[in-house]
Amino acid sequence: MNKDNTTKLWKMIQQAGDYLVDKLPEHPNHPKGRNSYAHVSLCIKEKFKASYKDIPDEKFDEVVNYIKYLKQKPN
Repeated sequence: MNKDNTTKLWKMIQQAGDYLVDKLPEHPNHPKGRNSYAHVSLCIKEKFKASYKDIPDEKFDEVVNYIKYLKQKPN
């Protein structure tokens, strides 16, 4: 992904992480609470099989929509 899109996605990941603070369900592996920023990044990596930096530019809109989805459906 080009630098401009990478920067935009990182800002969106941070905003989604901010939004999800204290909204993710508890998990036994995270007794002190879950890291919402890591959650968003990990979900992106699992869905697209690559770090957000390594996803092709053609999938930028798809990643943006997925980040919006994660904010609506925290899991």
